[in-house]
Amino acid sequence: MYEIAVIPGDGIGKEVMEATLHVLEALDIDFNYKFADAGDKYAEKTGIALPQDTIDIVKESQACLFGAAGETAADVIVKMRQELDLYVNLRPVKSYPGTSSLFDNLDFVIVRENTEGLYIGLEEKTEEGATALRVITKKASERISRFAFEYAKKTGRKKITAVHKANVLKKTDGLFKEVFYQVARDYPEMELDDRYVDATAMFFITKPEMFDVIVTTNLFGDILSDEGAGLVGGLGLIPSANIGEKQGLFEPVHGSAPGHAGKGTANPSAMILSAMLMLDYLEEFDNARKLENALVEVLNEGKIVTADLGGNSSTMEMAREVRRKLESQ
Repeated sequence: MYEIAVIPGDGIGKEVMEATLHVLEALDIDFNYKFADAGDKYAEKTGIALPQDTIDIVKESQACLFGAAGETAADVIVKMRQELDLYVNLRPVKSYPGTSSLFDNLDFVIVRENTEGLYIGLEEKTEEGATALRVITKKASERISRFAFEYAKKTGRKKITAVHKANVLKKTDGLFKEVFYQVARDYPEMELDDRYVDATAMFFITKPEMFDVIVTTNLFGDILSDEGAGLVGGLGLIPSANIGEKQGLFEPVHGSAPGHAGKGTANPSAMILSAMLMLDYLEEFDNARKLENALVEVLNEGKIVTADLGGNSSTMEMAREVRRKLESQ
């Protein structure tokens, strides 16, 4: 039995979480869910967006499914990444049938360093305006690079691209690039290259098929991930994994979408795919592929899908159809 922390959070997070748990019931796996609070609504009631009890529940679990946070996202998900040392943010960019993907052959992964860079939040106002401190360390650069190489090795990928801006940020990104190539010496079988982040953003539009595994710093990874989502049909189709040495937290990247909350029309695909990443993390590889295949069947048929996918079904109607496909395998 797996102990799984579940944090529905805010807005459509609650709806896509309910849908995903319904789908997971069709798998021959025992999950013991521990529900926990975090986010805007909880902060309105208590003045705290992320209680210590929630952090403790995640620490005591083997994995965590997280729905979405709204305005308190920095106080919830960013804090959990730091508190739990979830130093990897893994975001697949994959073309699926029946979507508005701009390309039909994309399958690459962005490995984003998750704990430092500008997102450490060291900012201050000055007489002239404001300053922010960007921190890049050898330790973080080494372990995110090594994770990228190990992930590529484990999943049969062959090429790793380091993305940086070392021509301008000579000391910080210069260090990141240097450490990347130091780690690469341990993986002589891998094809390597490195590219500037602005050129990478262009190549996402012109030659995205050239990428396999991308490893990069926090802010660059955040921006490129959303650009990647635009390539394959939008945020409603993009999952993510936050991974550390002891915990893994899995969440869609679409946020709480308050304008859509309560309508029952949110696309559950990103949350379902986040659960697929959780299954891979738990080394339930066969079940992960079954879950993905069931979703692909539903997307390909295009009959029982949400409005953003060209249909008129509700969140739960689509989830029930994914579950039916899963049960028929």
